[in-house]
Order: sequence, then C-alpha cells, then structure tokens
Amino acid sequence: MTDATQNDFRDLCPALANKTYFNYGGQGPLPTPSLQAIHASWQRIQELGPFTNDVWPFIEHESARVRQALAHLCGVAPHRIALTENVTSGCVLPLWGLPWQADDALLISDCEHPGVVAACQELARREGLQIQWLPVLELCRTTPQAALDQAVLEALERALTPRTRLVALSHLLWNSGSVMPITAVAAHLRRHPNTPWLLVDAAQSMGSIPVDEAAAAADIYAFTGHKWCCGPEGLGGVALSNRLLEQAQPTLIGWRSLRHEASAGSSFHSDARRFEVATSCVPLCSGLATSLELLAEAGTPQQRLATIQAGSRQLWQGLQAVQGISTLLPDPPPAGLVSFSLQGASTAGVVDRLGEQHLWIRRLDDPDCLRACTHITTTTQEIEALLNAVRALA
Repeated sequence: MTDATQNDFRDLCPALANKTYFNYGGQGPLPTPSLQAIHASWQRIQELGPFTNDVWPFIEHESARVRQALAHLCGVAPHRIALTENVTSGCVLPLWGLPWQADDALLISDCEHPGVVAACQELARREGLQIQWLPVLELCRTTPQAALDQAVLEALERALTPRTRLVALSHLLWNSGSVMPITAVAAHLRRHPNTPWLLVDAAQSMGSIPVDEAAAAADIYAFTGHKWCCGPEGLGGVALSNRLLEQAQPTLIGWRSLRHEASAGSSFHSDARRFEVATSCVPLCSGLATSLELLAEAGTPQQRLATIQAGSRQLWQGLQAVQGISTLLPDPPPAGLVSFSLQGASTAGVVDRLGEQHLWIRRLDDPDCLRACTHITTTTQEIEALLNAVRALA
C-alpha cells in the first residue's frame, strides 16, 4: 500500500481534517463518497416512490450489494450473512435462538465486551445455564503474540468441561488489542464431545485484519460497519455457520424473517435472513457498500493490515521510551489497537487534556487504561504528535 493510496482515502474523510484521530475502534470516519451514496439512495427511493413496484428492485440491489461484499470479506456464501444493526444484535439474535438444555455451560473470555457478557448472563438466567470464564487477559499481558496462540489453546483446554455448549471469544480483543486464534479454537471445539458453538465478537477485526478464515470457521461471527470499515452507524452483519442455520430458530420475528412476507403462516427463511427482522434503512446499505469498495481500492486486507501495523508499531515503540508509561502488550500489537497506562494519572483526565489539543483517544474501564487506534489513514506525523503530547503529560 503506497503513501499516495493512504492519503487518497484520508482525503475523502472530512472528519479527519480538523483533528488528530485515534478512535477508530469506537467509530471510523465516513468518507464523503459514502455520505453522498447515502443521500443519493434516499433521493432515488423518493423518486421511485417509497412503496411502489418500481422501488423494490433498487432496494433488493442495494441490499444484495452490501451482503455480497460482506460475504466476500468473510469468505462465506451470501446465504450465510444476515444484515443487522450492530455487533450486539448480530451476537444475540442467533445466540438466543439455539436449543439449550438446563446446566449447559457458556464459556466466556474475560476480555469480552459488556454488551455480549450481559446478553449471555441474561440467557443463562432464563434458560438455567452456567457461566464459566476463560482467562485470556493476563496471558495477553505477559505472552508475546508469537506464543499467544498456543497459550490460549492451552487455557481453553483447561477451561472446557463436559457441559460446555458455547465459547464466546472475540477475534481482536477490544481492550488489549491481541488477536485470538479463532480458526484453531474452532478446530479444537470440533473435537469436544459437545462440539460447542463458537461465538465471535468481530467489532474490532472486521475492516482492520483479514477475517475470512475466522469468519468461515465460527458459528456466529458478528460485526459492525461503523468502526474499521468506515461505514455509517446503524448497519452491521453476522456470518453464521451452516450447522447453526440448521439448529437455531429466529428470536425477534418480522416480515423479513419469512419466506413469504405477506403470510404469517409462512415458514422462515432457511438461510441467515431468518435473523433479519423488519424494515431497515436501505441508504445505509449504499453507504457501507461504498466504504467497503473504497477500502478495497486502497489495498487488500493484508496490505491494509501492514499499514495499520506500521502505525501501531511506531506508537508502541515510542511509548516504551516514555517514563511512567506501561503498555498492556509486551510486544508491538498485531493490529491497530494500542492500550497503555500513564502512572499516577487519571485516564479520564488524560483523555480530556489530549482532547483540548484536538488529539482524540479513549479510556477503557476494564482494565483501566488508555487506547489509541491506528488505521490506514493515520500518519507518522500524527503518531509523533500524540507521543509528544503524552511525553509532556508524563
């Protein structure tokens, strides 16, 4: 990926013109062509008439356009993709539709997002399930990435029990920034007597690292379009395994769940669309599809990851030289999330003071730390500006 390509994508994002931005893990900037595509889609729907025979082919085209793009990134057939509003709904809707038995165990990593954890805990309460924990955070903090895959698999083997029915493990951890060996975990679970389902929160991985192998191996691989994909908020998706599609029933039900939308007695879709509910905002499909096309023009997922890693490595290495700074990971991050702490400083106070300089990072609660994200749009000059500001605070 060339500097010119990187700058071309950056120049398309007006949100980056007046700030130094490191919050891609929270929300990515929307490129102007994507914003224009959203507006044009709204306008076309109104020109055709929002509820006429003429508008449906356009709606089908835009929905299929984004579904096919997401399927390509996930390395799966389009029938395995359901369009959702966000990561949490992508996790919860199929999760709650699975057949459970009392005392089945849900094994959840200690690095999962509170939204997913809360959904699992409520499911456990309703169905009489057990919650068990897979410790990975301390492994991430003490184990180099080169040895982390094996350490995680060994921890998984110790944590599995005869009652384990599902494992929840993010692909790219939102707090430490470590990459989990999802494909190897899936293979390990296939050898378990229960063949537990594998739920993967892909909020941080989709758009930042290659995801095709992991998404194809997981049972539930849920993501959003508004973070690393630089799409509009309000639209995401989930890649579902064929065995889950055979076993899970819809939970929230609407006309889009049905084979024949005009008949309540109709059977549900046999593919992932059974987990789609009702009317959604079609222009968001146009916007996300455009963002994905722009990212593809900027480079392959592997090329984009190399650019992201170069930035995170520069930041991580620069932080090592700042007295009082501790990075969560013992070696440069495998992707774009760089988490660190500043001794004796309030994380919220650091965010506020950097924000006064138009340098935007975020704080995390668990663990209490700071997180800065580098994307293909991040320049070396921006990273140096952040490092200089952190040095001054330290």
